[in-house]
Amino acid sequence: MKSRLCIGLALLLLASATPVQGQLGAWDLGIEYPGDNEDMPFNVDKDGRSTIQFFVNNDEFQDIEVEFEYDIPFAGEADGPESETISGGSNETFTLSVSGIDVWNYAADSKGEFTITANLVSRAGLPIGLPGESEEASGWLKIPRIYSMELDVADPVGPMNAGSDVILRVTVTNTGNVQDKVGEVEVADNCPLLTTDNGLDVLMTRDINAGQTTEADLRATASESHPRRNCKIEVTVSSNGAMNSGGSVLAGAETTVTVEPPLEEPDDSGDSDDPDDPVEVISSSLPAPGVASVFCALAMALIASNRRR
Repeated sequence: MKSRLCIGLALLLLASATPVQGQLGAWDLGIEYPGDNEDMPFNVDKDGRSTIQFFVNNDEFQDIEVEFEYDIPFAGEADGPESETISGGSNETFTLSVSGIDVWNYAADSKGEFTITANLVSRAGLPIGLPGESEEASGWLKIPRIYSMELDVADPVGPMNAGSDVILRVTVTNTGNVQDKVGEVEVADNCPLLTTDNGLDVLMTRDINAGQTTEADLRATASESHPRRNCKIEVTVSSNGAMNSGGSVLAGAETTVTVEPPLEEPDDSGDSDDPDDPVEVISSSLPAPGVASVFCALAMALIASNRRR
C-alpha cells in the first residue's frame, strides 16, 4: 500500500514539474509587418526616416529580461530600447525608429534588409549562462521615389535694344533619385511689349536621368516701340513624374532683361531724295568772265559776219 502511495506521489510530482520545465525557452521575437506580410517592405520617407513596431512574446511563467541589437541598411541609425523585462505570460510591443538615411544617394525603390536581435539576459532574475538564448527577426526598408528639379536661367550678357531680341539659356537639373522629365513649362514677364517664343517646349520631350541636366534656349523679343525698361522674365517647370504620381513638384528661376531705345539712324536730309539719280557738282578754279568781255566777244563775232558778206 505504501509503495503504491509513493509511486502515485512520484507520478504527481513528475506531472506537475514537466509543464514548468517545458515552458523554458517559450518566448519569441516578432515584427509587425505592413499588411501582415513579411515580404512587404517598410517605406523610408524623404527625410530618411521609418518606424518599425516589434514585439516579444513570453509564454513562460517567469519574467525574462532581453537585450536588443539592431542592424540597419543604407547607413541608417537605430533608436530603440536597449533592454526590456517582459512579464511571464505577456506580450510587449516596442518601437524602433530609423533615421539618418540619405535617400538622395540611393536609387528609387532600392531595398535593404534590417535585423533585430533579442538576447536573453536573465530568467526570473537569474542570469543566463553561455551560450545563452537569442531570437532574431528581419524585414526590408525601401527607398522612396523622389521627384525634384532645379532650374537656372542665364542672365543676358547686356542690354537689348527695342526691335531686337535676346537668347536666354535655360538649364534643368534632375535632383531627384529617379528618371524624370519636364511636364509643363510656363514663361511670364512684366513687359507687355516683350514676347517670348516656345523654345522651351523641347524640354518636355527629353528624359533626364537622376543627377543629369538638359538645356534649351528661350528667345525674348522687344517690339520697336518698347520703352526703356527693366523686364523680369520668370520661368517655371513642373516634374512629369510627380504629376503622374498625383503630386506636384515645381522649380522656378528668373532673370532681368534691360530694354533700351532703338539705335538712331544717321541723318540723310542733305542727300538727294533719289539715290539712283545722283547730282554731280563740277567746280573750276578759273574766274568767271566779266560783262565787258562778253560784249567784246559779241562785237568780234558781228564784224566777222559782215566781212563774209
